[in-house]
Amino acid sequence: MTSATATEVNVPLLDLKAQYAALRAEIEPVVREVMESQYFIGGPKVEELEKATASYCRAKHAIGCANGSDAIVLALQALDIGPGDEVVIPTFTFFATAGSVHRLGARPVFVDVDPVTYNICPRSVEQAFGCHKKIKAVMPVHLFGQSADMDAIMGIAKAHGLKVVEDCAQAIGTEDVHGRRVGTIGDVGTYSFFPSKNLGGFGDGGIVVTGHDGLAARLKRLRNHGMEPKYFHHEIGMNSRLDALQAAVLSIKLRHLDAWSAARQRNAAWYDRFLTDAGATDSRTPVDAGGLPIRFPAAAPKGARHIYNQYVVRVPAAIRDKVRDELAARKIGTEIYYPLSLHQQKCFEFLGYRTGVFPHSERAAGEVIAVPIYPELAPRQLQHVGESLVEIVRKLA
Repeated sequence: MTSATATEVNVPLLDLKAQYAALRAEIEPVVREVMESQYFIGGPKVEELEKATASYCRAKHAIGCANGSDAIVLALQALDIGPGDEVVIPTFTFFATAGSVHRLGARPVFVDVDPVTYNICPRSVEQAFGCHKKIKAVMPVHLFGQSADMDAIMGIAKAHGLKVVEDCAQAIGTEDVHGRRVGTIGDVGTYSFFPSKNLGGFGDGGIVVTGHDGLAARLKRLRNHGMEPKYFHHEIGMNSRLDALQAAVLSIKLRHLDAWSAARQRNAAWYDRFLTDAGATDSRTPVDAGGLPIRFPAAAPKGARHIYNQYVVRVPAAIRDKVRDELAARKIGTEIYYPLSLHQQKCFEFLGYRTGVFPHSERAAGEVIAVPIYPELAPRQLQHVGESLVEIVRKLA
């Protein structure tokens, strides 16, 4: 690809317009149906999505709610997590994982991540019991679309009598090494339908799945002010109901999700091959260990399913921001998930963590770059991203 041609290629981090163009004929009639019905909160469209999502996730129950953050709050509250309790979570994740714990008066207990997968490190979870005596739950986050080590997490939970909430905001359809859909392995699984997710709505939305009848009934009450029946409140819940419009759109999109995941996997495989041929290697090798200093995601273990909500590469921290700037100059969108670990965030200073205590998380925060992986990427767009990334890193490293 000549430089003149390359400059004409635009590759956003995510192109939702391309997705909508392919689905317009399916979605617009359903949106009109909702508007004509004037049934906007709950109702048959929400029930249809809940049933379809439960089936897709291989769960007994699915309970819709307003967003992925509320999904976590509802799950924790349904498990009686509250003031004085502690919840173990990875420090390298989105704010909502920790913010939801704090909102209920509980204390987030941060732990480090595995440097290869960026998922919660089981050894770090075990070490947390040396300093914390009120741990009641653990919340693995299936980051970037790859399953955490759920065998290890469930073993720890059983040994210590913990509840397990799976944060699957980026991982609907992800499977562990046994082929189990994430969200169904622990007590409760939570999902986000934020527009940028693999399954994204036309606004906010979320859902909680569980195999426990009692938890499902309580979750349904909690999302609606703890009310059942109308105007009779068993406990103090919240207003976190899923809009019928979002449910209708998501039900259409859910039918396409596996095809989109397969396309993301093909795009990831293309990047893997291209970067390997250029002299890069995967995330099992630190960026300073030789060769072209680009590290692409290590392949998921045999039997597992990685859905690539993000495709995250690593480059040396000293050049990371310059690499992003030069990619932007070539009309290639990128993002940093996440530039600062949660234990380093100002809002959590009161927890008393110091910089340096979680080295894998802190190093990842300085080195990661998410590049475009969405299903509609054209071959020339993939080529432009791959060639540009290699050329820029070679120049700057």
